[in-house]
Amino acid sequence: MGLVEHNVQRDAFTVVAEFRSELYACLVSRSDALFELCDALLCTDGPVRTLVDLALAPEHRRGHGALYSGINQGRIDVARLRRALAAVPLPRAGDGRLVLAVDVSPWLRPDADTSSDRSFCHTFGRGLGKHQMVPGWPYSIIAALETGRTSWTALLDAIRLEPGADVAAVTAGQVRDVVGRLLDAGQWRVGDPGILVVLDAGYDAPRIAHLLADLPVEVLGRLRSDRVMRKPVPVPWICPPQGGRPPKHGGEFVFGDPATWGEATAVTVTNTDRYGAATAQGWDRLHPRLTRRAAWLDHQGPLPIIEGTVIRLTVEKLPSGGVNKPVWLWWSGTGATTQDVDRCWQSFLRRFDLEHTFRLLKQTLGWTRPRLRDSRAADRWTWLVLAAHAQLRLARPLARDLRRPWERPAEPNRLTPARVRRGFRNLRAKTGTPASAPKPTRPGSGRPLGSKNRQPAARYEVGRVLATGEAYSRPAHHKKGTKPRRKTDAARDHSTA
Repeated sequence: MGLVEHNVQRDAFTVVAEFRSELYACLVSRSDALFELCDALLCTDGPVRTLVDLALAPEHRRGHGALYSGINQGRIDVARLRRALAAVPLPRAGDGRLVLAVDVSPWLRPDADTSSDRSFCHTFGRGLGKHQMVPGWPYSIIAALETGRTSWTALLDAIRLEPGADVAAVTAGQVRDVVGRLLDAGQWRVGDPGILVVLDAGYDAPRIAHLLADLPVEVLGRLRSDRVMRKPVPVPWICPPQGGRPPKHGGEFVFGDPATWGEATAVTVTNTDRYGAATAQGWDRLHPRLTRRAAWLDHQGPLPIIEGTVIRLTVEKLPSGGVNKPVWLWWSGTGATTQDVDRCWQSFLRRFDLEHTFRLLKQTLGWTRPRLRDSRAADRWTWLVLAAHAQLRLARPLARDLRRPWERPAEPNRLTPARVRRGFRNLRAKTGTPASAPKPTRPGSGRPLGSKNRQPAARYEVGRVLATGEAYSRPAHHKKGTKPRRKTDAARDHSTA
């Protein structure tokens, strides 16, 4: 081992030890049980199937009662844990800028009638009914992206969306809080490139860019292929003979009609190994035409003109052999150069690394496996999973390739999160644990055998919000346990007459 590699591993070991100490300090109540639960999550072999199985891990020195007590009744200082996640070393793009990806991942709970705060989550599957709305807890997650093809991301924040929440407003507030913590941690300084926020097609990118206009943030979002943008008003404006004030919008830019595009301001062609020739065209200073409805209904003053750059990306081939369709992007910056266009579409492709992280959280770390009743307990478990993923990422330079006989060898710093997790038990033995030793206790008597539960759990409807903003309530004649309304004798006689 060289001197440089030894210093890198020593620094990484220090970062992991400091983060583990800070994590323990963030656990306010039931701290020992929660910390050992997180260690059991990191050191268990194979994917997590059930929550109670983690109590059998050697790292969890307490019983299953303490495990559920920590999840249901523990307390986590989420604000401090968020600051700790923002203060650790974060991945950056090639030019040194931070690239943040925002997406919503659902925790589906279709049969949990006793669980509160459930919403209808959009799911995409295979078959005829591929677009479905399933009850569950949707979580909005923000992560920092790396360069190149990788399955690693740096998770920074998670918020459970309340029923009927304005996704654009909640996302803008969440990004604002994350950027503020990054600024306080010194991750961005004056003179650095702006922080790039990458969104998928489900977000209103122009509106989010307008809400974050006072921050050093650039917004890049995907648009539907049937959108229509507006060009800027030509300068100088030639007033027609009949007079009148100059218009606010120029001609239409219809995504599906090439005759309305005009000449692109920036065009690049990049040869890639995966997609062949990738052609990106950029049109400057395009904006959507806003109307006073939906999110802009209560906007004070005149509606803004949110200008940006529209990018059309086409590739020569797809690895899956599917239908090759162009991808439309909208970037909040103007005056885009060829370097800006290349950086934008390549950053958008890196957004799909967040899908690998979601798959790791759900299939390996068992994020959505527990059948928890309380939504607050789901939030605690979610933050423990995020803290475990952060420790895996920080321990990445320290891990050794404990591969299976059928797996290919990998470089030490190119291991997947699942492979890093295999050797975390050895690293934990070196860092130690701040949790105290368990004290011997005896379980309570519980409910007497054969007695009935006379306090059934309350049942909740799936959260729905009407167009007026009021919460949905089922009509009285639709509720369970109520008799259907019957016609009166006079009405019955009148209907049979």
